Amino acid sequence: MKSFAARLIDWQRMHGRRDLPWQNTRDAYRIWVSEIMLQQTQVATVIPYYQRFIAEFPSASALAAAPLDRVLQFWSGLGYYRRAHLLHRAAQIVVAEHGGILPRDPITMATLPGIGRSTAAAIATLAYDAREAILDGNVKRVLARHEGIDGYPGDSVVSRALWARAEALLPSRDVAIYTQGLMDLGSALCTRAAPRCPVCPIAEDCSAKRSGRVGELPAPRPSKLLPQRSIKLLIIERAGEVLLERRPSVGVWAGLWSLPEVNVDADAVRDCRKRFGGEIALLQALPVMQHVFTHFRLSMTPQPCAVRQWPSHAEEPGLVWLPFTDVGGAALPAPIKKLLRTVGEGSLAG
Repeated sequence: MKSFAARLIDWQRMHGRRDLPWQNTRDAYRIWVSEIMLQQTQVATVIPYYQRFIAEFPSASALAAAPLDRVLQFWSGLGYYRRAHLLHRAAQIVVAEHGGILPRDPITMATLPGIGRSTAAAIATLAYDAREAILDGNVKRVLARHEGIDGYPGDSVVSRALWARAEALLPSRDVAIYTQGLMDLGSALCTRAAPRCPVCPIAEDCSAKRSGRVGELPAPRPSKLLPQRSIKLLIIERAGEVLLERRPSVGVWAGLWSLPEVNVDADAVRDCRKRFGGEIALLQALPVMQHVFTHFRLSMTPQPCAVRQWPSHAEEPGLVWLPFTDVGGAALPAPIKKLLRTVGEGSLAG
């Protein structure tokens, strides 16, 4: 039997994906952007976002020079917005300290915001032909099953065991092909649900397959009850426009524009008068929306509001009236953008 690495390399050459927009390039910046976007996001979802992002920001210098709001606009809908903040900040550091070129040394690269050990290793391997082991989510699943490693991969003891095997299995040559093959195998065959073991090139000596534990490995994150939050989203309309408020620079939807929100039990009319100096009338509330974040569940009640009176002075920083016709291109969270498109269609039709 050929070695683990040799079988993966053969499989990648025969069956691996070679038509993704970030493949067939040694441009470290483009590989970097793809690796960040692919964190916790499926390939099919990433492709159109990646293409638009690279067209707008073709280099680290272009990204570093762009306003954060513009970057968030092109990230809007992809989720996990902290990735965009860190990518933008890292690009500024790359330009200021490394001449606009991502460092070749993975240890140095891993000190940049948003780039951890595995991401740095993947970029260094694919762009600079480095010999580095990677351990992203897909690779953790492949190795946990093949090597029979019990436990949740996020646990430090389990993580060390996975890293040890990742380094031990690393071939001495064709590392870039091997690395891409390992990622592709986890994405295409050794999937979380319905893995395709009959066509897997490393199934013959897979511990999980041999013991009938493919469905058990890797162990899932220990379950915990997510806390529930409930808010009202104020859809304050005026002459075909809607009032938006910039989110804080940290936390949920950081830095994006969104609808003003109040506690679900709050007096929205009084709150609006106090915060904005405006008078509104509440219209019929829309159906409740549910959204699940990593650490909590959010119940959102969209509350349309008609403007009765609004201050004539210039809007304060962090507030903007956005025409409903411009919603599609604005830096909004995906559920807010979807909501406003629906509301806008009704408003414009009326």
